[in-house]
Amino acid sequence: MRTRRRVVVTGMGVLAPNGIGLKAFWQSLIAGESGIGPITLFDASGFKSRIAGEVKNFNPDDYIGASEKPRRLSRGTQLAFAATQFALRDSRIDLLRLSNTGNGPLPIVLGVGTSAMDVLQTGFDSLRDRGPASIRPFAVGSCAPQAAASFIGRRLGVPTKTSTISSTCVAGLDSIATAAATIRNGESEVAIAGGADAPITPLAIASFTTAGLSSCRNGDPERASRPFDRERDSGVISEGAGVLVLESVEHALARGARVYCEVTGYGLQMDSDPEFPGSGLESTMGAALANAGCMPGEIDYICAYGPGHPIFDKVELAMIGRVFGTRAGRVPITSIKGVTGNPLAAAGPMQFVASALSLQKDLIPPTANCENLDHDCELDIVRGIARRSKINRVLINVRGLGGGNSSLIVERFTT
Repeated sequence: MRTRRRVVVTGMGVLAPNGIGLKAFWQSLIAGESGIGPITLFDASGFKSRIAGEVKNFNPDDYIGASEKPRRLSRGTQLAFAATQFALRDSRIDLLRLSNTGNGPLPIVLGVGTSAMDVLQTGFDSLRDRGPASIRPFAVGSCAPQAAASFIGRRLGVPTKTSTISSTCVAGLDSIATAAATIRNGESEVAIAGGADAPITPLAIASFTTAGLSSCRNGDPERASRPFDRERDSGVISEGAGVLVLESVEHALARGARVYCEVTGYGLQMDSDPEFPGSGLESTMGAALANAGCMPGEIDYICAYGPGHPIFDKVELAMIGRVFGTRAGRVPITSIKGVTGNPLAAAGPMQFVASALSLQKDLIPPTANCENLDHDCELDIVRGIARRSKINRVLINVRGLGGGNSSLIVERFTT
């Protein structure tokens, strides 16, 4: 039987409402400083929900050359490409040298939850106001679901093969697991994976609000996203991107790369009961544990999905209780969405980045804005301040609209 190859992460890039780059992102997580604020990307004055998590001070011209006409790209593609540049720079990998060693085309797997909502919005407005002839020819390519992965693949200067996964909020985590599988199975030594979404447009925000998925705490935006807090009214929609460089252990060690963590376990499943959102998380956590070859007692920290929604938060904690049994109350749990909001397909990659940094620093971020814990919650929600703790394994949970659930385990890397 062929031995399963080990997969590690050597580079990370993130653009989030709470900061661009690893340092700013991590500092705000530890401080519990929210990136949620009033919407500025469009005039939301007539909207019921007027807040969101926007990536601040982002200029696509800083990352994309004028010859590529960055303004023709969707904001999601812009964010994804910028995050890829950060991750490659962080990994210090030489892609041209990798290509010359016969590695084959570089796998790029990107998760998206929405498809270029800003391009679609502009096109709809233009069609309504100025007629069919006003639609720009580049709109077709810019609003395609695979546009971000395709643009990254074209711009790296080496042979690539791109894949796009669109499984709502779980898409980013699914993309990381898919890329890890290509390395684990011996198809490639290196892969790029992550997720990006930019849904802050009039149509998207109105739709999320109508569906009860966008908080209306407009007067206090920084405290609007309140995971596990009994006074939460809903999550907060946000945008962003998170991208990783994954490698086989052998390749990473051979080039002297710094390793953040090892990817060891993964599980995904649809909800077993459509009337019970999040019910599939019990199975995905169990599958991830089995895939990683570890027991619940070996998990030191759970980076929960915890979007700040009254139902989804409660179900996730119930599923954790069922999987971890008597130990459930002794495993620290955090949701970072009090700071980041819910960036849809970028949620899993942002949680991955947070988990990898927690492993590096033995420090668990607090769950921002969780001031009054649910009355019936008996689990260990990290609140108030960051917690020092020895961490060797982290379980990451993500769930999405439509009933998708994914869990992934990352571990401290040891040779």
